[in-house]
Amino acid sequence: MKTLLFVALGGALGSTLRFSLTELIARWLGRTFPYGTLTVNLLGSLIMGVVVVLVQQQILSSHTWRPLLMVGTLGALTTFSSFSLDTVLLLAQSEWLKAVSNVCLNVVCCIMFTYLGMQLTSSLVATR
Repeated sequence: MKTLLFVALGGALGSTLRFSLTELIARWLGRTFPYGTLTVNLLGSLIMGVVVVLVQQQILSSHTWRPLLMVGTLGALTTFSSFSLDTVLLLAQSEWLKAVSNVCLNVVCCIMFTYLGMQLTSSLVATR
């Protein structure tokens, strides 16, 4: 029951962050490209990389932090369904270049950001 509570709390935090960040980015950069979704996907990927290393190094307990951050918060912050919808809407508007850019940027950059988060955190933990 405690684990479900952590997932629920993390989910509430992640979805609130996703909505707030997406709206903020849209106000700054406009709505002609899904910059907000890209931003939360990149940020979530970076944080995922950080948390994975902290759990692997036993700095954070996987029993508490995995359900709260990795499943709840990051699961709600970075949603593949938002990314998919943004891409389908771009395709429906015949914005082929933007749709392909969205797919490539989200997939390639999020993998890179996860790796970056892991590398940065591993370096910091090693010097500790």
